[in-house]
Amino acid sequence: MGRRKSKRKPPPKRKAIQPLDQQFNCPFCNHEKSCEVKMDKSRNSARITCRVCLEDYQTTINFLSEPIDVYNDWVDACEYVNKAN
Repeated sequence: MGRRKSKRKPPPKRKAIQPLDQQFNCPFCNHEKSCEVKMDKSRNSARITCRVCLEDYQTTINFLSEPIDVYNDWVDACEYVNKAN
């Protein structure tokens, strides 16, 4: 007499987590990967600067903020100014 096969399935494979971007496209000069974010969590501030056109933006952050959040705040501020004019 033979032994019955186990009906257990193998565990599902885990998806690799991709890291978030640290460099972004500039909304002013449209150069790719030209904006770099510097975060100072001890002072609760972050600064994003374009290396090509030298545009910059500074905002307040909290302990959960990431560089993509700073970039999104910058783009939102640009859209707000453009709609006001």
